[in-house]
Amino acid sequence: MNEPHRRADAAENRARILQAAREVVANADEVRLNEIAKRAGVGQGTLYRHFPTREALLAEVYRKDVDDLVAAAPGLLAEHAPLPALARWLDRVAEYAKVKRGVFAAVEAGLWQDLSAHSLGPIGETLSTFLDAGKAEGTIRPDIDARDVILLIGYLTRLEPAEWDARAHRLLRIVLDGLRHHA
Repeated sequence: MNEPHRRADAAENRARILQAAREVVANADEVRLNEIAKRAGVGQGTLYRHFPTREALLAEVYRKDVDDLVAAAPGLLAEHAPLPALARWLDRVAEYAKVKRGVFAAVEAGLWQDLSAHSLGPIGETLSTFLDAGKAEGTIRPDIDARDVILLIGYLTRLEPAEWDARAHRLLRIVLDGLRHHA
């Protein structure tokens, strides 16, 4: 779906709103639109012009995070061997899950199902790319598939904010260790 053409200042405002919303969702207990507008340096009217509802804004934050996560994979595989590339990508997954948890907590169940459908296909396909590369190289177990990894990393949305920094990346390393092929 193509984005409508926007004036440069409007596109910049939209990008700032999305970034501010992402920060609020990832770091606050409550998502307040006036706080997002203030952080973005725009008025309430500008925020509502781009995102007529709170749910529309949160859905776009979530979709952008999924798209950015998926888009990072080819560059990581070009720069690193499959297992280190996957490790770096899983670090990004941790940040994605932090935002996902915040978004899901703030939106209604119907929207949650739509957002979940948006992420599972592309993220599963991206994981398959990493897994296939590692299997071809012999560094990732041949019996692992993307669904296994998605189920394993689903715990990230269950972490409490107070334990996030201490646990998220360490637990992803444990998952990564479990993916390694041992001769």
